[in-house]
Amino acid sequence: MLDATKTQRARGLLTASARSDVPPFMVMDVMAAADRIEAAGGHVIHMEVGQPWAPAPRAALAAAHAALDSSRIDYTSALGIPSLRARIAKHYRETYRCDIDPDRIVVTTGSSGAFILSFLALFEPGDRVAVTVPGYPPYRHILNALGCVPVPIETHSETRHALTGEALLAAHRKAPLKGVLVGSPANPTGTMMTREALTELIAVAESEGIRFISDEIYHGLDYAFPAVTAAELSPNAVVINSFSKYFCMTGWRVGWMVLPENLVRPVERLQQNLAISVPTLSQIAAEAAFDGRAEMEAVKRGYEENRAILIEGLPKAGLTEFLPADGAFYLYADVSAFTADSYDFTKRMLEEARVAATPGIDFDPVRGKSFVRFSYARSADDMREAVRRITAWLGR
Repeated sequence: MLDATKTQRARGLLTASARSDVPPFMVMDVMAAADRIEAAGGHVIHMEVGQPWAPAPRAALAAAHAALDSSRIDYTSALGIPSLRARIAKHYRETYRCDIDPDRIVVTTGSSGAFILSFLALFEPGDRVAVTVPGYPPYRHILNALGCVPVPIETHSETRHALTGEALLAAHRKAPLKGVLVGSPANPTGTMMTREALTELIAVAESEGIRFISDEIYHGLDYAFPAVTAAELSPNAVVINSFSKYFCMTGWRVGWMVLPENLVRPVERLQQNLAISVPTLSQIAAEAAFDGRAEMEAVKRGYEENRAILIEGLPKAGLTEFLPADGAFYLYADVSAFTADSYDFTKRMLEEARVAATPGIDFDPVRGKSFVRFSYARSADDMREAVRRITAWLGR
């Protein structure tokens, strides 16, 4: 009996916590399935993951090599290398004509680290935080894991799928909100908020005491009109960005935050304890990446070509409806003419057509059953081949 009791207790020690019971990030599951097909000799067109096909800028790679050859790679300040923080501040002056004190900038482990730090610094367990749907799944999942309550607010075509102050107020009146998070350009839709829409939303949030977080990771990848930073519109906004997308540095895992002055020290304390500092080599490369803007603009022009290939080609395959692709490198396509189950649709498309894409239910558990996200971050030849395969698979 004693041995049985010990065994039962031991099994209890291996039980995962309730906070770890978050849904998987489906795009990673799709990527793993595609990798298995390729390991068996198949050729998959990868449109599932938001990862640039191009490498990091040459200047970033050269700086990393030089650092490995000549420097010790030690810890840095928890806030980040001072020269990198200063260079990020210069970026705001150059790009947005917006003066940001480098002391308000914190370097993070990608934008993912910034979400964790900002949620911990801003919210208590049980706090309600508004997020848009369709939207990036880890917003909801991280909030849940931290004991907060994500409050999904649907967006609609009438507002070009941008969250409005009116919709935010309606959710706030039902039950008070402590925060709101928006992305522009958005994932998975690629839609963007105009200056007027973003200004109005921030004003409404601040008038109600709702803390505002702006995910700007796809800034630089704007085609319809220039992206606007919330840092220009309010000193109270928390702005999150990263070197992953525009600068093609996904695996380097380095991003940043622009914080209100009173949040810098709390975030610094959290970073000290959770990570000590962001990988030094990545920070060195990131600072040099700003010297590679000409390369990155060429990559951006490639995305615009890919966008045109899909917008022209997918309707010939029968996928005629998709949300406005203002920026980023995604097309969020309506597949309701073919299925009411986007998960099954993408599973079969991968297995039968060897095209990997992400089911919309990853981004919107309800309406996403009728949508699929296609990433056009790879080569133009890949996009043309994807259109050919999808057209043949759908029998067009």
